Amino acid sequence: MSLLLKLARDSRWILFVALITSLVSGFGNAGLIALINQALSATSAHLAELGWQFLLLGVVVLLTRTLSQTLFMYLGQHAKATLRMQTIRRLGDASFRHLEQQGASRSLAVLTQDLDAIVMLFVGMPALAMQSAVIVGCLVYLSFLSWKILLVAILTIGIGAAGFRLANGRALFHLRASRRREDELVKHFRALFDGAKELKLHRQRRDAFIDTTLATNVEAVRVQRTRGYVLYAAAASWGSFILFAFIGITLFVVARLFPVDTHVMSGYAMVFLYMIMPIEALLSAIPNISTARVALERIEQVNAELPLENTQTPPSVDAFDSIVLEGVTHRYFREKENDVFTLGPVDLSFRPGELVYLIGGNGSGKTTLAKMLVGLYPPESGRILLNGKPVGEAERDIYRQHFSVVFNDFFLFDSLLGIRVDGLDQAAQALLVHLQLDHKVSIKDGAFSTLNLSQGQRKRLALLVAYLEDRPFYLFDEWAADQDPLFKDVFYRQLLPELKARGKTVVVITHDDRYFHLADRYIKLEYGQLVESGPGEDLLARYAGAPHATLATQ
Repeated sequence: MSLLLKLARDSRWILFVALITSLVSGFGNAGLIALINQALSATSAHLAELGWQFLLLGVVVLLTRTLSQTLFMYLGQHAKATLRMQTIRRLGDASFRHLEQQGASRSLAVLTQDLDAIVMLFVGMPALAMQSAVIVGCLVYLSFLSWKILLVAILTIGIGAAGFRLANGRALFHLRASRRREDELVKHFRALFDGAKELKLHRQRRDAFIDTTLATNVEAVRVQRTRGYVLYAAAASWGSFILFAFIGITLFVVARLFPVDTHVMSGYAMVFLYMIMPIEALLSAIPNISTARVALERIEQVNAELPLENTQTPPSVDAFDSIVLEGVTHRYFREKENDVFTLGPVDLSFRPGELVYLIGGNGSGKTTLAKMLVGLYPPESGRILLNGKPVGEAERDIYRQHFSVVFNDFFLFDSLLGIRVDGLDQAAQALLVHLQLDHKVSIKDGAFSTLNLSQGQRKRLALLVAYLEDRPFYLFDEWAADQDPLFKDVFYRQLLPELKARGKTVVVITHDDRYFHLADRYIKLEYGQLVESGPGEDLLARYAGAPHATLATQ
């Protein structure tokens, strides 16, 4: 609950005023009951005075209740926005490897469902404070009527609280379990959209996914949520039963053992009947408190599992002299093969103004090596040197700023975020013409007019973004795989040489063997090991003129 405490400290004065006004409203409600009870036996002369007190107290209750609700609504939305931005910044500052391990489903659930649960806690806070104050105020008033009966009331409330605590603990267990299953559901809900084509093309797969995978998890969540809320309902019913039991004991047992004035007895009965509604409201709010508690635990857990990287404000990134990989390795578990894949140790060096092709079969580790080269994965052993200096955790973020990358599974934002170039729209429009996209897309104020394009055209837009970043090192992961033959030829014979001519280092992951000879240097991986390298022209005799086949089939 440290997140909630931090939010409370940041808004302590607003929270203090909100709580005070809620308590004043609650005590005011108890005061109104006391005035009503007095009015039932008051003389005509005293009745007018009580009427004015009742009116004044009623206005105070109305104003304080409205103010407290307004303040708590503000605090709820403020807490949601603060926690949402805190989680977003945590995601933004976490290492890429930890983001991959955690996956998107849990974080998306935290940014939506869990934060809404926090808002509902604040929305219900005025009622909680007011009803608590009403109950305390009523008990204080009852103590003036008869301390003996008050002791019976406290004992009865204690028994009710013990029963409620037992049911509440079990209910909270089921809520936590259902919340964990919700994460799986979010992942499967995304699959409904991401895998829509595959589901439509295979009826048995669609039926199995919906009727087995989804239905099973939906039913499990339903069962556990139902059990949790049924236990809360049982706890609330138990509380109501205890209250009526107290009234019965007071009227039919205590009154016979300890003679009590009729006025006192009727006052007790009336006050306790009035307390039933606040107590039931208090008990019914407990599920919201428990849901918020589970949500806070989830938010803290997600944040704790994403350690922050040591980031610094990057200086202007200049051209480098060399990037060297010395004995770097990386290991990860491959679920399909059910084994651990090891990349390396790899020794490589890169210098400005060279064009390097990274080739090899599928699953040979090319993309993994690329992610380690650009600083997304830290090497588990070995080291990376930039201009002869080792790249550690403190320097990794600055090191990454040297690269412009278009991965095979790239993501394209709808605007040129973070790119500050004079005449940005004009420069981007000229590139659109160069990439043969000006008939499909236009750019205004740094935003693309549309992203509703084919995969190949979207990759060209990603290439445009990389061009505008104008960084010293470019890496393209299977960029030409979705291009038509004509533009594929443009990419290899015009675009890449243009980048090289500008002094850029260019690494291309590719299977297009007919263009291998255009590279200054090629690097070949097999099963995570560097098995071959040399000038690209050495591959001319091996692949030039041969029927086009990719290395993935060799």
